[in-house]
Amino acid sequence: MTSQQLLERRNKVVPKAMALGTALDAVKASGASFHTADGKEFIDFSGGIGVLNAGHCPPSVSKAIAEQSKKLMHTFFNLLSHEPYVNLAEKLIEILPHGPETKVMMVSSGAEAVENAIKIARQATGRQGIVCYTGGFHGRTMMGMTLTSKVSYKIGCGPFAPEVYRIPFPDYYHNGKGQNYDEYVLQELANLKKYFSTVVAPENIAAVIIEPVQGEGGFYVTPKVYLQGLRQICDEYGILLILDEVQSGFGRTGKWAAYEHYDVVPDISTWAKSMGSGIPIACVMGKASVMDKALPGTIGGTYAGNPIACAGSLATIEYMQKININQKGERVGKIIQTFFENLQKKCPAIGEVRGLGAMIGIELVKNNDPNQPDTDLTKKLVTACIERGLFLISAGVYGNVIRVLCPLVISEKQLRLGLSIMGEELIRLSK
Repeated sequence: MTSQQLLERRNKVVPKAMALGTALDAVKASGASFHTADGKEFIDFSGGIGVLNAGHCPPSVSKAIAEQSKKLMHTFFNLLSHEPYVNLAEKLIEILPHGPETKVMMVSSGAEAVENAIKIARQATGRQGIVCYTGGFHGRTMMGMTLTSKVSYKIGCGPFAPEVYRIPFPDYYHNGKGQNYDEYVLQELANLKKYFSTVVAPENIAAVIIEPVQGEGGFYVTPKVYLQGLRQICDEYGILLILDEVQSGFGRTGKWAAYEHYDVVPDISTWAKSMGSGIPIACVMGKASVMDKALPGTIGGTYAGNPIACAGSLATIEYMQKININQKGERVGKIIQTFFENLQKKCPAIGEVRGLGAMIGIELVKNNDPNQPDTDLTKKLVTACIERGLFLISAGVYGNVIRVLCPLVISEKQLRLGLSIMGEELIRLSK
C-alpha cells in the first residue's frame, strides 16, 4: 500500500476535524527517524509532539509491553490492585518527590491528568476558582479546553467550565516594551496580586495552573523569579500551585522536571507524553496531604493505570535512567541553542530564540516586529523541510513558532543534519 492510498482510505473514515498537518504517514520507526509506506526516511524533529524523548520503539520498552501482555492486560485498579501500578508509582516518587511524602494516581492522557488535578485541588481547598494563563495549553477535554488559551482549539465547543480566570503569561519578548527584565517580572507578580483585589478574591481560588515552559503556546519559558514569586503568593493565600509538565517532563529540559530549574516544588503536577514512549499513560502527582483530600469515587477511570501501560512506562523510565536522559537533554539543547543563535544573526526573520534545555523554539516575525507573526513563512519552512526529509512542527497562538522536540537519543550527526536543512531552507525562504 502506498502513502497516497492510505491517505485516501483515511479521508473516507476519519472526521475532517482530525486535521492532518501533512500527507505523511509512518509504518516503522526507531531512534530519531521514521519511514513512510513509500519507503522514505525522515529525521523526526517532532518526537510525537514531545512523546518520544527516549526515541521510537526502545527495545527494552517493547519487550516489557510484550511480556506484560502475556500475564495481565487489564484490571479496574479501584477493584483489583496489580504490581505494575505500584512499581511505577514508587519509581515516579523516587525521581520526582513532592516533599517528604508524595502520592500518585495514574490516568490515560495529559488532559485527563489536568481534569483530575483540578478536582483534587478543589476538594483539598474547598474552593472553586482556578487561575490559568494566556498561551497555556492543558488539553481538549471540557476543563482542559476551558484552561487552554488558543481560540481556534475551542470554536463551537462551549459553554465552558465556570470559575476559571485567565491572566497574562509573563512574556517579556512581546510585552516588555523596553523595560528592565527583572522590573517587568516583578511588575507581573504585582499585577497578579492586584488581580486578586479587582477581579477575584484569593480566598475563592483553589489553584493556579501554569506550564514552566509553554508547549503549544510557543515555548515561552516562565521566568525563574516569577515562578518563585508565584509559589510565595500561593503559600500566602492558601492557594495550590499546579505545574503542568506534560510536554516539559522526563529529560526534555535536561532534568526530570522543568520545575527543578526553579528551586520550586509544586503542590500538584501533571505528567504524560514521554512518560510511556507512546503508550497511553499519564499521572497526577502531589503532596500526600493534598492528594489524600480527594474523596473515594471522585478520581480514577476504567483504564487508569492499565497493567500494560504501567509496565511500558516503568521500562521507559528505567531506560531513561540507564542512558542518562537528562544529560542527553542538556547536550541536545546546547547544540540546538547555539545553532539557532548563530542562525538568528544571518536571518532577521527569527525574532527570538527561546527555550529551556532541549525544549527550544524560534519565533518567526516580519520586520523584526514581535507583533507581526510570520505564519506564512513558518508554513513554507515546514513544507520545505519535509521535502528534504526533515519532519518539523510549529506552535504558538499564531502558528509562527518552530519548535524542536526531537528524540533525545538522536545522534549528533543526525541532529546537525536536521538543523542544517532547517537553516538552509529558512535562509532561502527569507530572501
